[in-house]
Amino acid sequence: MLVKLGPLDADRVADLRPYLDLVPDPRGRRGRWYSLTAILLVCACAAVSGARSVDEIAEWAQRASDALLAAVGVRRHLLRWRRAPSRATIGRVLGTVDGDALDRAVGACLAGRHVVAAGTASGRRVIAVDGKALKGSARLTATRRHLLSAVTHHRAVTLAQAEVGAKTNETAYFRPLLEPLDLAGALVTFDALHSVRANVTWLVETKKAHYVAVIKANQPSAHRQLAALPWRDIAVQHTSSSSSTGHGRRESRSIKTCGIADELGGIAFPHGRLAIRVHRRRKQTGRRESRETVYAVTSLDAHETRPVELAAAVRGHWTIEALHHVRDVTFAEGASTVHNGTAPRAMATLRNLAVGPLKTLGADNIAKTTRAIRDQPERALPFLGITNKTGTAGT
Repeated sequence: MLVKLGPLDADRVADLRPYLDLVPDPRGRRGRWYSLTAILLVCACAAVSGARSVDEIAEWAQRASDALLAAVGVRRHLLRWRRAPSRATIGRVLGTVDGDALDRAVGACLAGRHVVAAGTASGRRVIAVDGKALKGSARLTATRRHLLSAVTHHRAVTLAQAEVGAKTNETAYFRPLLEPLDLAGALVTFDALHSVRANVTWLVETKKAHYVAVIKANQPSAHRQLAALPWRDIAVQHTSSSSSTGHGRRESRSIKTCGIADELGGIAFPHGRLAIRVHRRRKQTGRRESRETVYAVTSLDAHETRPVELAAAVRGHWTIEALHHVRDVTFAEGASTVHNGTAPRAMATLRNLAVGPLKTLGADNIAKTTRAIRDQPERALPFLGITNKTGTAGT
């Protein structure tokens, strides 16, 4: 599994350490032995090795050799030994660390590493925005945490993440989430929840980006107009199909696009240039065929894109759902009961940090790759851009 990823040189894997150095330390100076960067690097290495909880992070640290601890910056005692941080120390740090600062550091690192072409055939970057609930973080006195993320369609790299109070508050965090990102010329995809006129206007006019917005009943005027277009008179412009023998289903998708000139009334949505109709058919073994029609709007003109690219953007939005599935299945995020302070969000950030480099390097099975790394803890270092060389650092 690791040989398939190719050489981990400096051009493909940047050093994570300078980014983590920017995260403020929430602890007091008195009695502090481990640097914050060293503890976060231990957590990052454990996450790349498949650690799913704070206990498994501490177990990974206990198995780490003296040379590995030196490489991540764990200080050496005067008696010449190094000791890994305890479970209590790791838990306290993750529960009090600045979640916004940690997400910014990890997002900046992953964005810098994402050197592989991340867009469509035209070279345009495509980014999906969607939310995810951390189910196990709920308690009798507190609701479960909810995170909003911006993830690239290609390789599923998380560029930004923010914590929102509840699912209904996602739209209020749309701008703060995307504000730090350079979106000029990029294509942003989102579901009907985020198809808010003010956010879409800001995205196009301020960030100079394009969008593909799914339109449902929450935008009644635009939805009625899209449904009333003469789709029967428009030929299918692109079709695609897929089958999954393991899950026993077949799917087919077709797309039609229709431009409406401004002088004819335009589309009742800010900066809308093309109307999109996607028709999906799905046949599950032993069940009747289901059909679904989805309408969307894009700010791209007909001369700026092709139906095949729009179809890929609409379908590619589910890349973020696939990432959430990996976090739930491989890293047991849905079953995690971590709930103290910022620990639930910090653990989610570490999982993004683990998946991002592996996806960027071409890993097609995260579970198998993390198991291969877990067998030998020092294998995690190259994925974070850290060389396993002892020297003056960490002494």
